[in-house]
Amino acid sequence: MKEKMDPIDKELLKEVSNLENFSKGAYNLRKNGEGIERKITENVNIVTKKDKPGIDIHVKENTKFEFIHIPVIITESGLNDVVYNDFYIGKNANVIIVAGCGIHNDHHKDSEHDGIHRFFLEEGAKVRYIEKHYGEGKGVGKRILNPVTEVYLKAGSSLEMESSQIKGVDSTIRETKGELEANTNFVVSEKIMTHGKQFAKTIFDVKLNGENASTHVTSRSVATDDSEQLFVSKIYGNHKCFAHSECDAIIKDRARVTATPEITANDVEANLIHEAAIGKIAGEQLIKLMTLGLSEKEAEEQIINGFLR
Repeated sequence: MKEKMDPIDKELLKEVSNLENFSKGAYNLRKNGEGIERKITENVNIVTKKDKPGIDIHVKENTKFEFIHIPVIITESGLNDVVYNDFYIGKNANVIIVAGCGIHNDHHKDSEHDGIHRFFLEEGAKVRYIEKHYGEGKGVGKRILNPVTEVYLKAGSSLEMESSQIKGVDSTIRETKGELEANTNFVVSEKIMTHGKQFAKTIFDVKLNGENASTHVTSRSVATDDSEQLFVSKIYGNHKCFAHSECDAIIKDRARVTATPEITANDVEANLIHEAAIGKIAGEQLIKLMTLGLSEKEAEEQIINGFLR
């Protein structure tokens, strides 16, 4: 597959997907609005949708520890790509899904990718979902990414989502929704860095409908220059359940970060917690590293990298 790609394609794919594991298991590669290569396995089938752009991914029950890669790369300036991907995970399956989008834009028109992903997990199924977003290019055209993730968990299932915006994304609205039945667990870890005049908005909307359903949402972000970030978290406890939502942000220069928590308990045994902390890098942290011989800039970079790790 790599032989069919030019250097820009390979670099984008390297940033958003684990190339070491790419050929292990099933994959579907999308470039500039079209699927260009696909591999299925005995346990994972990928089918092109007939009514709209996108694919259906079917994982057989009891499938264990298979990789599924569905990266998107965009190198065409002015393209607005929308894709709908649905994942149907069979009973007691346990898989790793790697998604994400890389945009290269060297021209003046905006390039945009909107990926709508829905996950339907049967009883006892487990998914680790890794999603990375990356932008590059010398053009003035914006690199825009608007991912939507919907998660529907049946009894005893769980999904762990790791989402990161690496760099180079001018504008993003990231929506994550979840509906959880009994004894389910939904864990979300988000990492975002913005600079220049970039804008990032994150919306979490999770409904804990079943007994002993739980969720843990963590957002870590760094905003520098004149960039702006908005974090909105809505969690509804509709049964005996547990939820913990936290937003931690480092702010520099003239950047702005807003965190808006909303937790609603509709059951007396709902246990819901939200925490938020926004501030600059502590002076004592910088001093400690600078005494080791680092410049102030180097010390800041080390602290930020550690914070987002």
